[in-house]
Amino acid sequence: MPRRSRLILPDTPLHIIQRGNNRQACFFTATDYRFYLEWLEEYAEESGCSVHAYVLMTNHVHLLITPESATSASQLMKNLGQRYVQYINRLHKRSGTLWEGRYRSCITHEDSYLLACYRYIELNPVRAGMVNIPEDYPWSSYRINAEARSSSLITPHPTYVALGENTEKRCINYRGLFRRQIDTSTIDDIRNATNGNYVLGTEDYKKQVEKFLKCRVSPTPAGRPKKQQSGSDPNLLHGMNDYEMD
Repeated sequence: MPRRSRLILPDTPLHIIQRGNNRQACFFTATDYRFYLEWLEEYAEESGCSVHAYVLMTNHVHLLITPESATSASQLMKNLGQRYVQYINRLHKRSGTLWEGRYRSCITHEDSYLLACYRYIELNPVRAGMVNIPEDYPWSSYRINAEARSSSLITPHPTYVALGENTEKRCINYRGLFRRQIDTSTIDDIRNATNGNYVLGTEDYKKQVEKFLKCRVSPTPAGRPKKQQSGSDPNLLHGMNDYEMD
């Protein structure tokens, strides 16, 4: 059975996860993390991707990006993945793949799920029991987004910028989002959408994306499929004037 085409909308946020092969480690030293971030910045700029949030775990990575074209995300992940694998193989005198097949991704509705995705990514080390608070983990974007640490890698998304009229207020309000846990249903939504290559957003948003892309963007419900309603709300279709599925 052929695999489903990846859903991509230019200028629309994308949550990406890439795991180590067989969930094995892909970072071994602090230098490995630093090189990955250095090359992430290089290839993000080269491919036309804005990086909003990230976390590098021992055996997988999460990225929240906005690609400017239909091929930007795939080009970023291809170049970054190849460069990093070559480095690890050369350093550790190994050969073969490091990553577990294709990266996984989901279009993320910025009006309803984007900030939840920020939190999901930067709280990953806390959920894994590696640290008690997100600022204690050195390989995530939390201190950049929550404490205004200097970074040439991170580009604030407009939804993040709207948290406050200046940097201080934005950081205060952003930190406030982390005072409560993400509810289980939202975590499940993010995981299911990313692992399944679906759209993460409201039902109305999913319907508009499905109508525009002319393909399934959420799991098929049990029973007979319902007839799609006609009409679309142009306010929901941000970034849908130019697209391609790879």
